[in-house]
Amino acid sequence: MKQSRPSDLQPLKTNDTATILTGIGLWAAALVALLIVGPDAGHRWWIWTCVSGICGGVFGLWFVRRRDRHAPASAPAPGEEPVEPATAIPPISPTPPSA
Repeated sequence: MKQSRPSDLQPLKTNDTATILTGIGLWAAALVALLIVGPDAGHRWWIWTCVSGICGGVFGLWFVRRRDRHAPASAPAPGEEPVEPATAIPPISPTPPSA
């Protein structure tokens, strides 16, 4: 019995910029909290961890925006609709399949 091959899944569209900006904001909030509290001498590396997280986020933001600017416009194949995140998983059928 030959089974048909399911169609390839399309990648989900995500908002990478919002995710990175959220991460940068969380690192910045942690940095501000540490600067207010002032950790003891043994934990000053926490401040540099926050600074590194912010710098990594800024680099990631630059990289993602550069990637999106240089990416070719993706068009769906003829006869196919683009897959949105809300419709990527098919709905569950209310009736069980007949055997």
